[in-house]
Amino acid sequence: MPKKNHSLTRQVTLSALMLLAGAVAAAQPKGWTPETMISFKRVGETALSPDGKCVVYAVSTPVMAGEKSEFLTHLWLVSTDGKTNYPLTRGEKSCTNPKFSPDGQYLSFASARGKEGKNQLYLLRLSGGEAEPVTPAKADVGTYAWSPDGQRLAFVMADSLTFQQEKDQKEKRDVRVVDARPDYQHLYTVAIRADAGGQHSVKRLTTGDFHVTEMAWSPDGQTLAFAHQQSPSADAWPTSDLSAVPADGGDRTSLVATKGSDIIPLYSPDGKWLAFVSDEGKPTWARRADVYVMPAGGGTPRKLAPTLDQSPGLLRWSANGAEIYLAEANQTSRGVFALPVNGNPPRLLTRQPGVFTNASFSQDGKTVACVFADVETPPDVCVGPTTDFKPRKLTAVNAGYPSYPLGKTELISWKSKDGKYDIEGLLTYPVGYRKGKPCPLILNIHGGPAGVFSRSYTAGGSIYPIQAFAQAGYAVLRPNPRGSGGYGADFRAANLNDWGFGDYDDLMAGVDQTIAMGVAHPDSLCVTGWSYGGYMTSMIITKTNRFKAAMVGAGVTNLVSFNGTADIPSFIPDYFGGDFWDRPEVYTKHSAMFHVKGVRTPTQIIHGEADVRVPLSQGQELYTALKRLGVKTEMIVYPRTPHGPQEPKFIEDIGQRTLGWFDTHLRHPAASMAQGKK
Repeated sequence: MPKKNHSLTRQVTLSALMLLAGAVAAAQPKGWTPETMISFKRVGETALSPDGKCVVYAVSTPVMAGEKSEFLTHLWLVSTDGKTNYPLTRGEKSCTNPKFSPDGQYLSFASARGKEGKNQLYLLRLSGGEAEPVTPAKADVGTYAWSPDGQRLAFVMADSLTFQQEKDQKEKRDVRVVDARPDYQHLYTVAIRADAGGQHSVKRLTTGDFHVTEMAWSPDGQTLAFAHQQSPSADAWPTSDLSAVPADGGDRTSLVATKGSDIIPLYSPDGKWLAFVSDEGKPTWARRADVYVMPAGGGTPRKLAPTLDQSPGLLRWSANGAEIYLAEANQTSRGVFALPVNGNPPRLLTRQPGVFTNASFSQDGKTVACVFADVETPPDVCVGPTTDFKPRKLTAVNAGYPSYPLGKTELISWKSKDGKYDIEGLLTYPVGYRKGKPCPLILNIHGGPAGVFSRSYTAGGSIYPIQAFAQAGYAVLRPNPRGSGGYGADFRAANLNDWGFGDYDDLMAGVDQTIAMGVAHPDSLCVTGWSYGGYMTSMIITKTNRFKAAMVGAGVTNLVSFNGTADIPSFIPDYFGGDFWDRPEVYTKHSAMFHVKGVRTPTQIIHGEADVRVPLSQGQELYTALKRLGVKTEMIVYPRTPHGPQEPKFIEDIGQRTLGWFDTHLRHPAASMAQGKK
């Protein structure tokens, strides 16, 4: 038997290992992809302690092992001196909506961790111990607030099923009559201290055929002001009014009852005034709202100065009662403003361009915590004084996240075709872009239509994987055409009766601008969008063949059938000045389904099976028409998925498929990412 050559064996083995290592290295992504980006952790709500010394914040982590596909949210605590940072909650159930007790000894949060699987409120003593449930597990608990003395929590909860309803469910007799029994939420309080039997005393404060959405305690703890609408329907927001009820129980008193939407009640620190947001009895889906102040017990409201976008979200009063803090979009930024109650215009607290969200305040109002991000900065918790806010970063939530080079993002602008507006858009260049070399362009259209593309982080996991597009050699233009939020109420209403026309011209002018800049190649254009962005994509392919590929995500394609099947039947009549039986020519003019005959663009259609906002049939109509017309098309349906995809495996898959579709039909060699799964 011949002698074994160990030296040769080692050489062959080493060579094989090197080849294997090379193959593995080649298989590893060398830049941004939907797969790498889906591992991104999201930073959500903040709760600044009353003394301003620590912040509790929510972190959502994608869980994708085995049969799981979810974002699991847990709470962390970071000291404002940056010395400590650790998790407060753990487990297989998410914990959200953190709030400190007024004395700072307890943290409350919401979770469905109990055996009943209902979303309940829990109390965690910060000095140590396990979190304990404080609300009854009869139904899901919604929004809530601490009483000023820290002895009670006010919360809203839907009525639980009656004995007969439970019996009907078990016996398969649970027939549902539409609109017959709305699942109203009502207002309750619960005592923080348990009785001798370990139970927390619960008191129901409201009854009747209305739906409570939010509440605010008076500073003396004697009264709760609350907003309520006629039903829990997504279409009922224009019916929202304000009322008050004694915190110990009693009759409800009407405070504000216009014909429109009155929301977000907030008591002044001295309890003499109540601030709220109202549209003056003129509700519109394009939204035009202002801040009002009135005597706390009722009286004539006084309108304050208009905010920049006239779409304010009230946060709290300043400690001295001279200003009201609010959150609002500001073109491509989002920030915190201070609105004086003396009628002077608002001032911007968060002056740095970028996106400031989830603001919370110390008890004295001198310190604010929030989450900050911009196009190149992932979201993290920051803190600063309200007088001269300079954000100081406290966390590095995505410290282990890939740090590949980013495609540069810049703000560009152009004049609308009709000369009425200056339109802005965010342009992201391909990674490693060389100036003067035209490249493929993706026109990415936002939803709404009153949505807005802001300076949020471009490398986070999303149905719009911007940096994955950039890594694959595409430039990405994200315009804010007429009808977008962030630019004031007049601009937001500029597309009334005009979807698919003036906004179409704004979008095409933006594409032309990128071509004139030498960035986009005119023969290498793609278009995509979700919701209203999907609507615009479907309209675009009926108007031009300049795009080589399109992706319609959860898009409205037929205004007539959409109006009869969506959960917001007032939406289209509001934007188009009437119902389809009164204005049939308008509905058909602005619907892609009535203009599909000339479509040539290869079109991918993506939709969620559980979408009630834009029902699945909207995508099916377009898919069937394109297929019968011989247009290259495919339709992907995601089970369990509502209007916005929530499962990380699906979000990753959407990015892969969109890139694969564009790459296939553009035949762009630089965009060589893995093809979408069939």
